[in-house]
Amino acid sequence: MNKRFSNYFYTITLRKFRFFSSALQLQLQMVHQTTGERDNAHFSPPINRSMKVLDRDFFTIKVPLTAIKVLDPREFKTLRTFEMDLLQLHGVTNIVKTFKADGQAADFLILLRPDLHDGELEGMSERMKLYLAEHKEFPLVPYTLELGYKFWKPEEILSAVLPEELLTEIPTGFTLTGHIAHMNLRSQYLPYKYLIGQVILDKNPSVETVVNKLDTIDTVFRTFEMEVIAGEKRYMVEHRESDCIFRFDFSKVYWNSRLQGEHLRLISMFKPGEAVCDVMAGVGPFALPAGKRHLVVFANDLNGDSYASMQENIRINKVTDNVFAYNLDGRDFIRISISELRKYASKKKTMLIPENTETAAESRTKKVRKLENSQRKSDQAVENKDKKERKKTKQVPVPTEYAHYVMNLPHAAIEFLDAFRGLYRDDDDDDAITMPMVHVYCFHKSNDPENPKPEESVVHPALRQRVADALGYDIPLDELSIHYVRLVAPSKTMHCVSFRLPRQVAFARD
Repeated sequence: MNKRFSNYFYTITLRKFRFFSSALQLQLQMVHQTTGERDNAHFSPPINRSMKVLDRDFFTIKVPLTAIKVLDPREFKTLRTFEMDLLQLHGVTNIVKTFKADGQAADFLILLRPDLHDGELEGMSERMKLYLAEHKEFPLVPYTLELGYKFWKPEEILSAVLPEELLTEIPTGFTLTGHIAHMNLRSQYLPYKYLIGQVILDKNPSVETVVNKLDTIDTVFRTFEMEVIAGEKRYMVEHRESDCIFRFDFSKVYWNSRLQGEHLRLISMFKPGEAVCDVMAGVGPFALPAGKRHLVVFANDLNGDSYASMQENIRINKVTDNVFAYNLDGRDFIRISISELRKYASKKKTMLIPENTETAAESRTKKVRKLENSQRKSDQAVENKDKKERKKTKQVPVPTEYAHYVMNLPHAAIEFLDAFRGLYRDDDDDDAITMPMVHVYCFHKSNDPENPKPEESVVHPALRQRVADALGYDIPLDELSIHYVRLVAPSKTMHCVSFRLPRQVAFARD
């Protein structure tokens, strides 16, 4: 349901019409829910394609309507049957209370749809005509509805100020990170960037800063230049994802909120009591949720700002006992990763993991289902039960081997796979050591202009060859699991290639 309408209906129901019968409240709700935003198409904001600085007052219009005057909505018992004759506009009530000069309530006006005004009632339903003919105490009166800047959607405002040749693809999309809306405006929209930014800021209550990307992502630290086009110049954000809090300077580290689903997909593979090595960890979108799932995590990033933020986030999320941050080159980190884990295991020996390994997110999902099935259970009762279940723990040995390596540096991560050669050269090659899963992110760019997004039969063999070249081992395609992540550009796709580290690579002594 539209957010503005939802807020309106809540206010009307609880504050203005609390004295009405529950039956009438239900009727009013059904009127709004069934007809939705039918009358929106009748209105559009005024047009000013020369506007350079946003003038909110310019977008106010006055709409002449016809209303039915009644003393009390309870008298209008058959309101629901006439829903197609009533005004249905997002965020706008079709029931208006009028007041006397002394401030006392006078009458109620039931607003009709916009084409039924100035005596032009030919389109009115026959049932409504008959009802009004039988109830002369409900006269028709004129009413002027004022729609201001707050009424219009972002795309409606921008369609009224941008040049006509730019209306085919109005830029209202953005990625939200904390309080920052990150836009990537095309060159043709740059002359209007401040207008666009201000509209995005106005129409999204959670946004306090709007930035526009200025250049491509830096190949070393994955950062990019940006400029503030609306709101405060404040880059330090607090972002929530996967039951974790992340604090970082958005201008100095890499973060992409669009990857939340991918983060969750991979994290769901991790099991409590395992160890994960996050080679290019950023500020910790994989490492911190894994830590909260009771895994041992060794996480690294070459960017000093990412490393500092990850350290703070480890503290904030209270995983200092099992998540450890490093600031090294990725190859160097891979080569010391096993020794670091084994040193930790030799000191820590054991760790506690929950008997109920269900995540907080999964727990909440079940809680919602329980509440849907039985409204008699209170939120607090279910929450207390969930907490009690999660407090039950068991003791397990700290792992001495990694179950997963994560390599999230799509433009270059594959090149770091050579660091796995000989990773276990100091161990005996026996079945006692289970090889870890490696999850390496990468891009694939099509060089065929006629086929910018080629089929898997083209992409997968190409990715396999790159992985094989980096490993120095001809790994078969059927040993790879290749997951499509997203379309980055018209001819560029992002993938996650997962495979179990071949023993021939891990124990290589070349």
